[in-house]
Amino acid sequence: MTGGAETPTARMRKALHRARTSVRKAGVDYFRGDGSDWIALGALLLCVPALALGTVAMPEWCAPSALVLPIVAGGLLLRPASLLALYAASAAALIAEAAALDTGGDGADRVTPGTILVVAAVGFLGLLIAQFRSRVGVPWRRGGTMLFDLRERIRVQSKLPKLPRGWHREMALRPAGGQSFSGDFVVAARTNGGRTLEVVLTDVSGKGMDAASRALLLSGAFGGLLGSLPPHAFLPAANGYLLRQDWDEGFATSVHLVLDLDSGDYEMFSAGHLPGLQLSAGTGRWEEKAAEGPLLGVYDGAQFDPIKGTLGAGDVLMLFTDGLVETAERDLTEGMDRLTGEADRYVSGGFQGAAWHLIEAVAKDVNDDRALLLICRH
Repeated sequence: MTGGAETPTARMRKALHRARTSVRKAGVDYFRGDGSDWIALGALLLCVPALALGTVAMPEWCAPSALVLPIVAGGLLLRPASLLALYAASAAALIAEAAALDTGGDGADRVTPGTILVVAAVGFLGLLIAQFRSRVGVPWRRGGTMLFDLRERIRVQSKLPKLPRGWHREMALRPAGGQSFSGDFVVAARTNGGRTLEVVLTDVSGKGMDAASRALLLSGAFGGLLGSLPPHAFLPAANGYLLRQDWDEGFATSVHLVLDLDSGDYEMFSAGHLPGLQLSAGTGRWEEKAAEGPLLGVYDGAQFDPIKGTLGAGDVLMLFTDGLVETAERDLTEGMDRLTGEADRYVSGGFQGAAWHLIEAVAKDVNDDRALLLICRH
């Protein structure tokens, strides 16, 4: 090798070395670096004698049970080993308070057995919380950040690509119970040199937090498959991937739309998913577009036959999950009729911003994940 050029093998070795180094640093940081809890431990240990002195000097303002404050904070911030040191300091302070306040008066300011039980119960709960965080393995200052990053990653993965002039697309997703995570997700990409839009809407079995981890894993896998395989091979590959996971509740429904942005022609592949709804601008009527195919993750070798159609000028295509149209109080047909009835209100003014409002109008208080995808040709 001459000059400053590097071979691909050398670059790969350097990348692997950087990855190993970052992993080792991340492991050390949890105990010594940014993930260390010694600052929080020191601050809480200083609070314990301060509260004890306040209880002795001003018992009318600082009750003996005030020691639960650093104990609660320790359960949220410290590791179990550090938390035990805080508990030892709190127990010593409680003993000192009991001795100092035992003056033989009316006993109103004494450390009572009830106070000791309250402090001990709060300490036990704090230890359970600390053990849970330690088992998860997330540094005390990073847990909320990690969940926020996961939520943002799901949101970014569900972002739809921009379409050429004359097309409009939007998607709205609402998890069950007002949670931040959902078992419904969308992955999309423009393929074939940008002339084709491929969109996959998937509904993982379960709802809310119960399905969120599987939805996050599948959205990443499906995003990698989309555009890397011919359209007819996507759902078989997704089905094989889901079968290899061997989850106890490992099935999902999915619809794969392949839309030619020049002509408006499309193919729709379905894996046990609900039919789509297409509005024809010429007739003003909604028509069901149902392709045939089994659920993902049920059996190997499944075949998925497409249905073909065309989006002309003024046409609208809606794809959605069952939480939007099917509930315990109404069947699927009634839910789809209600959805199309609400969607008719947007025909004259356009469907910009309609996806979220349709969910609000049709399934606002439904305890299920809801997703709606709109594609319009102006």
